[in-house]
Amino acid sequence: MIRPEARTQIMRWREALIGVGLAAIGLAIAWGALGWLTLTFGALLVVLGVVLAGIGLQRGRFRSGEDGPGIVEVTERQLSYFGPLSGGVAALDDVTGVALDGSARPKHWRIDHAGGPALFIPVTAAGADRLFDAFAGLPNFDTSAMLRALERDHEGLAILWRRHGPESHRRLH
Repeated sequence: MIRPEARTQIMRWREALIGVGLAAIGLAIAWGALGWLTLTFGALLVVLGVVLAGIGLQRGRFRSGEDGPGIVEVTERQLSYFGPLSGGVAALDDVTGVALDGSARPKHWRIDHAGGPALFIPVTAAGADRLFDAFAGLPNFDTSAMLRALERDHEGLAILWRRHGPESHRRLH
């Protein structure tokens, strides 16, 4: 019933659309308020909707589709990528750097970690949207810089985050 292109866009921006709808419902309740309780409830829904819409806009900008090679999973602070030609696993606590390779087609995330060779993950891999929360959980990670790098056309490696301090040189023993 819904065209595939429209469904793709709706799914990409789903949190933002839900937030806008929630804010609209809150405005309708607050506008027709019969007392302070409904006014408060309506205002709360508006604030919640605006926050959800803001988060949804960030997530929508991050999503690039899921038609690329491989599958990404993030489970209990462990990142896994299973692709047709490469793959690997990295604990988020062992990640030492995150970069975006704009010269690859499609663009690829480069995730350096202490446990082995770097992981190269296409931004269009199935489940790649899970990386948003994984990256946001890294200390002092700048999500707005990441979103700007995703939107801009650039060749080469855009370094987005490096671990600083003694934990960047962890040893097993």
